[in-house]
Amino acid sequence: MSEVEARKPQESLQERLAQVVELLHQYQLLEVRSSEDPSAILDDSFRQQGLTELKQRLDELHPADIAFILEALPLEERLTIWSLVQTEQDGDILLEVSDAVRETLIADMDDQEILAVAGQLDADELADLAPDLPRDVVHELMEALDAQQRERVRSALSYEEDQVGALMDFEMVTIRDDVSLEVVLRYLRRLKELPGHTDKLFVVDYDGILKGILPIKRLLVNDPERLVAEVMASEPVAFHPDNDAYEAAQAFERYDLISAPVVDKNGKLIGRLTIDEIVDLIREESESEVLNMAGLREDEDVFASVWKSVRNRWTWLATNLVTAFVASRVIGLFEGSIEKLVALAALMPIVAGIGGNSGNQTITMIVRAMALGQLNASSTARLLRKELGVALCNGLIWGGVIGVVAYYLYNSWSLGLVMMGAMTLNLLLAALMGVLIPMTLQRFGRDPAMGSSVLITAMTDSGGFFIFLGLATLFLL
Repeated sequence: MSEVEARKPQESLQERLAQVVELLHQYQLLEVRSSEDPSAILDDSFRQQGLTELKQRLDELHPADIAFILEALPLEERLTIWSLVQTEQDGDILLEVSDAVRETLIADMDDQEILAVAGQLDADELADLAPDLPRDVVHELMEALDAQQRERVRSALSYEEDQVGALMDFEMVTIRDDVSLEVVLRYLRRLKELPGHTDKLFVVDYDGILKGILPIKRLLVNDPERLVAEVMASEPVAFHPDNDAYEAAQAFERYDLISAPVVDKNGKLIGRLTIDEIVDLIREESESEVLNMAGLREDEDVFASVWKSVRNRWTWLATNLVTAFVASRVIGLFEGSIEKLVALAALMPIVAGIGGNSGNQTITMIVRAMALGQLNASSTARLLRKELGVALCNGLIWGGVIGVVAYYLYNSWSLGLVMMGAMTLNLLLAALMGVLIPMTLQRFGRDPAMGSSVLITAMTDSGGFFIFLGLATLFLL
């Protein structure tokens, strides 16, 4: 961390972004003036000074802060900032930015620049970056690695992105259990630095089989003459590389882990999971769920081209158009009823809107429960009964309220009763669909959140219109 960073711990990301944008705009303005009047030596001097200030400010920032700034800038300005970043920071920044932004940055680099950046990364970081790199660059990069690094990269790439093996880190400290704590301390002092997030040392035998862990706090507070075997924890939380990464994230939260060993089927230590990877995984999953519920297929660069954004959004917009057409045809079935009682046109959006809101609440709870692994076959029926009970209570309460309002507005107690009945039935439909939609998507191997808000809105709109107008036709006309 630079001295400037240390002096300004209270400085927010937005303030840093504002400072960089202001310096960038000043530099661009002077550059334009200089290009229009090449004889303006003073402007050129100021332009160089502005460029120096901008580079100095970027040099003071953490790679994660620069990644945030790059994501917040339009493409042209983003590439200008990217060209001013110190080369040794490029790899860390590429790992921090979103996939969509990373694509634009890599497209602006030539093969030699990419190779220079990738050469500074560890095996697990290379595995994260490799899918976004040109195929020929990846091949050349693999050839340049030593045998151990090459094997580690191939190992990490062999796992799916939602498996522990794709997230594991290969940098760790291992020790034997038959040495004293004093020997361990001397060994650690000889190391240049410890791998990040090292809160424990991994105890292995001569074959690399994991026997336990030695937390750093135990190492520091126990008698240096004691053996590792006497102090270590012999049954640590450990993962296999093919374990589900999201289940591992839940374990990290449940047991307050900072790091954990990863072992193969024979118990041999092959890597470790660290909290930074888990936090990134949770953030990406959260962002993905928000996008999926809105019907977006993948992470979208805010400043992506119009055509790219259109391609990303058209599928569920088309689906929504179809469902909206279905809802309009439902209304068309009752045109005669609406002509006879105009109040129906004013009241029916209320039934549909409340149903959509309630359905989205139910879907959010169900998707969350699925993500946390809290749903199973035995609990599904109970959960469905619970959600239907909540919908029934809300329908009777709020349907009664809007029924009274309808009575006072239109002086018709029968219209009020129809309103209450329609709202209650539509909330029950919303609860039923709120449970069934994500569970059906999961059964067919899809993300339970994928387009769920679009689907539930379609069901409650069409269903709400049909229920309300149908009841009105039966009992009011």
